[in-house]
Amino acid sequence: MTEPTLNYVSKTDMVVALIRELIITGELPAGKQLRQRDLAARFHVSQTPVREAMRRLESEGLVVGDAHRGFTVVEADSGSTEENYQIRAALESLGAALAAPKVDEAGLAKLTQLNDRMRDLAENDPAYPELNREFHFTLYEYAHSPLLLSLMRLLWQALHGGPRVARSHAESIKQHEQIIEALRQGDAEAARKATYEHIMGAEPLD
Repeated sequence: MTEPTLNYVSKTDMVVALIRELIITGELPAGKQLRQRDLAARFHVSQTPVREAMRRLESEGLVVGDAHRGFTVVEADSGSTEENYQIRAALESLGAALAAPKVDEAGLAKLTQLNDRMRDLAENDPAYPELNREFHFTLYEYAHSPLLLSLMRLLWQALHGGPRVARSHAESIKQHEQIIEALRQGDAEAARKATYEHIMGAEPLD
């Protein structure tokens, strides 16, 4: 996985973001023991920011601490696939409605760019899931709701690296365009409806 090259406020922020990404994408699977020394070496930092990052990720519900085992990736209650998609549709459509009056031109440009990059990929290109994840999390971020963002991280983890559906990329991209247009118009109800239909209109793959 390509690690993000963003400007972080601190080393702890950087480590939190990188570990969070690895958990959400499934590269660090549920139940995985997280060795602070190994993570410090991987991210070229001391163990102090890693230790601080573990505490923050524990507060987000992504890892769990144990006096003997240290920190491990939380084993989310995955529930049924259909139930997870219903929860995702409810939460993400709420996020789209919240984002509609708040998203700026930079956010719209980023969503459009991500969708255009997905359009250029072949149907089974392995880069697609990561771009799709980035598209959806960009949408969540513009809701400006830390609670919603934390819930979506946990849900995507329960989906084992993200949603997998029996739908063509072309169809998904067209639906993304409808979501972007609703956001561009600042139409919260249209954004909510387009997002809900985008998620519930696809048949999940087990």
